Amino acid sequence: MYSRVIGTGSALPERLITNDEFARILGEQGIETSDEWIRTRTGIEARRFCTPELGETTTSLAVAAAKNAVESAGIDPKTIDLIIVATTTPDMVFPSVACHVQVALGAQGCAAFDVQAVCAGFIYALNAADAMLRAGPYRRAVVIGAETMSRVLDMSDRSTCVLFGDGAGAVVLESSPNPGILAARMYADGRYGEEVLSVTAHINRGQLVGNPYIHMDGRQVFKLAVEGLTQSAREVADLACVRTEDVALFVPHQANLRIMSMVAKKLGISEEKMVKTVSEHGNTSAASVPLALDRAVRSGMVKEGELVLLQGVGAGMAWGSALIRW
Repeated sequence: MYSRVIGTGSALPERLITNDEFARILGEQGIETSDEWIRTRTGIEARRFCTPELGETTTSLAVAAAKNAVESAGIDPKTIDLIIVATTTPDMVFPSVACHVQVALGAQGCAAFDVQAVCAGFIYALNAADAMLRAGPYRRAVVIGAETMSRVLDMSDRSTCVLFGDGAGAVVLESSPNPGILAARMYADGRYGEEVLSVTAHINRGQLVGNPYIHMDGRQVFKLAVEGLTQSAREVADLACVRTEDVALFVPHQANLRIMSMVAKKLGISEEKMVKTVSEHGNTSAASVPLALDRAVRSGMVKEGELVLLQGVGAGMAWGSALIRW
């Protein structure tokens, strides 16, 4: 048995934050930046931030993306057996975002849990769902990446605050005898932990302890991301007995255009085959890959029978790839 993607969906907050607005925000603090400075280093032109007053949260985005995907798949939510949400910014310690999504979808009784692997979270969640559908007894799963990264941004740190955005993306998987997800692999190396990319804050007896904002060593992240993504793509291609050059649609983690382009070049994948939403969304962490995939599917970028490569990389460090026969 395999698992196949039969529906995709996405959701974004209303508020659009352009690079020019960031230049103004940082400029008021005496920190110089510009649209040109951000674009040339990251490829980002804008991103979306949630507005709590409008009821926009990680959960609301996850629910909207899931409903969008379920509608795309044309299934009854009562037939869903599994819901997995990848997020590093849940709205509360517990219950899980997945359980809240379950209620909103009307899929009570199915298994529901969250996965935390930061920007690699969707690949981890997809891999877990694929394994559970292959093994049974689960038949249908909704896999979601949802984040409100704006809540953990230090708006005085130019090196991180301009990079991230909020959003959610989702897919519906269904077990099938026909090839779908051909190979998926996850990796982590905890040696590259707090010093490379982290938010160390936690709650202790009602008090916030540690740094509640993102800390990142950009150069180290760049190096590790390129190495990890290139290696994992080659491994899943070998496992599926295909070549990376045969990939028809490349959906990398939308963190930095330079990283994306360098990995594509190393894999022999042309830029025309690469989905690029980073300019509009910024880095939406676990939501990045499913958001980009939904955009590609709805715009007709992928055809039945073609190979699709998905990749994620984030704090941990954690990374992974999934190769799909569409």
